[in-house]
Amino acid sequence: MSGKPTGQAGAGQQDANQYDNTVHQESPANAGHSQEPPLAPGAVLDHGRYRLLAKVGSDSRCNAQLWRAKDGVLGRDVALTIIVGDRADAEQAANARRTLERAMHASTFNHVGVARVLDVVHNSPGDPDGVLGIVIAEWTHGSDLTELISDGPLAPGGAARLLQPLAAAVEAAHHAGLVLGIDHPQRVRVTASGEIRMAFPGPMPHAGSGEDVRGLGAVLYLLLTGRWALPGAPEGVSSAPADSEGNVVPPRTLRPAVPLELSTVSTRALGSPESHGTTGGVRTGAAVLRVLEQYAQQESADTVMHSTPAGGGESRSNEVWNREDPKPDPAKRRKLVLSVSVLAVATVVVLGWLAANLIGLFAGSGSSGPPVVLNPDEDGSTQSEQSDQGSRQQPKPVSVSDSKVFVTEKDRDHKDEVGNVHDGDPGTHWQTDSYNDQLGTGFKNGIGVVLTLETPSKLSEVNIQSPSSGTEVEVRSASSASPSLSNADVIGTGELEDGTTEIPVKADEPTSHVLVWITGLSSGDRYSSQIDEIEVMGTSGQS
Repeated sequence: MSGKPTGQAGAGQQDANQYDNTVHQESPANAGHSQEPPLAPGAVLDHGRYRLLAKVGSDSRCNAQLWRAKDGVLGRDVALTIIVGDRADAEQAANARRTLERAMHASTFNHVGVARVLDVVHNSPGDPDGVLGIVIAEWTHGSDLTELISDGPLAPGGAARLLQPLAAAVEAAHHAGLVLGIDHPQRVRVTASGEIRMAFPGPMPHAGSGEDVRGLGAVLYLLLTGRWALPGAPEGVSSAPADSEGNVVPPRTLRPAVPLELSTVSTRALGSPESHGTTGGVRTGAAVLRVLEQYAQQESADTVMHSTPAGGGESRSNEVWNREDPKPDPAKRRKLVLSVSVLAVATVVVLGWLAANLIGLFAGSGSSGPPVVLNPDEDGSTQSEQSDQGSRQQPKPVSVSDSKVFVTEKDRDHKDEVGNVHDGDPGTHWQTDSYNDQLGTGFKNGIGVVLTLETPSKLSEVNIQSPSSGTEVEVRSASSASPSLSNADVIGTGELEDGTTEIPVKADEPTSHVLVWITGLSSGDRYSSQIDEIEVMGTSGQS
């Protein structure tokens, strides 16, 4: 189905109307070859195991229907990507088999930004005619992207923060040799707490990693403008406008509040001029993720979840993120003016006091004598000096209450021995598994240790004792013992030497958890690293 322009609200809508062209929507090669099977709520599939509850979308490019269903065996809701078509059509049958095979390979992939594939089944006796196969995944409660932008596009900072886990998932999947297939807005859902996920796995039969990167660009374009910039827009979603040369109009042109870098990465991730009329130049999820991380930090603190849908009625927990661009706050402006005025008065008073003391000094009796020191301490320092020294806390070792191995995959290297890194005994250690190569299938996507601090502390240094020279690490601050990499800020980096390596860190705020993330293993006959002790230095409390 191709989207038609609607009266959708959103900044820059009137500006967009000046463009007469839209991105060319090519019809899928296999679209319309067969009539869709009579699937309806209540129908059962796979020998009666899955009962259809509600259709939540469709992907006409590959004849896929997206359904919420009930697993009658385990009693849980699941997401079904149902591939439909003509069983007698050899091309459609081969494409369906290819999609099912790729989905099966993705069942080993575990990431917070992707719903886990639970099963893949081919058509079963008793299924309606036209069902070629089913991909079963975890059900993601919330709303899809078309519902999310129904009241207008999101604030740029909120859009950047929302999309981070999906971009991280794309990068991790490509390292593992997988394609997610995120280039359709109804396959991506957002939970009530604002977590975005690829909810309906099952990539196109011949899709490559470039389709995932284009999908990231299209999703960002949709969040920023409310328009879809790739073929196959769902019904009710407007297509992105194009200029007279066929190039996609940048989000910043439609909505001036969008930062230049966000607008540029969105259009350049969409592809090459031959495929979609854009400039290209962004080919990896990591490139998109770096820009998102930069602008997610600028999200307004008052960006909150909506609780009431348009038109009133029951509250709808699926409405997330503030859609309005930041506006001047009169109350904050008044407070700022008042603060500046008070500061100016205080400055005048201090200058007057200093002038009076200088006049008294030069107009005095001129008598000489030793300087007067009030209440000197035994070491000669005054109470004022002692007060200044006491106000500056010196870094000291921070006690660690717990630790665990952190990986993005399900296997955990020697997780029972991780407590050795903070037991105070250099004779004990924790060690990674041995790998044939560094990254990808050999060394997962990285591995690390999460330390839970007894008290939140502002860190200044992390000391790592290890015999594995050449090991490369990042020190990240985290808010929980189970963080995601996209939410754990890098505060320090270093390469370990044989012995104790001091890694300076720069933390603006106290943190309760520290992630020591290994990005490169020590090399030998095989790749592995050993850590004897980790000492965290900092000052406790909120100072």
